[in-house]
Amino acid sequence: MKVVTSREFNQDVSAAKRIARAEPVFVTDRGRPTHVLMSIDHFRQLTGERESIVDLLATPAEALDVELVLSGRW
Repeated sequence: MKVVTSREFNQDVSAAKRIARAEPVFVTDRGRPTHVLMSIDHFRQLTGERESIVDLLATPAEALDVELVLSGRW
């Protein structure tokens, strides 16, 4: 678990996102935890949520291991 101040978070959001891929990042304000940043995969593990059709549709085709075949008839 990594702890960063809100000032540190605001100054380097990219670093916090990199860390959050491996572990939750707790953001503090005046020394008290106010937010937690975590990867979507970790969030889904905690909540039991699965990818939705909206997530899949928003994913670029190159990132998916599927082939889209369109027929000539509509």
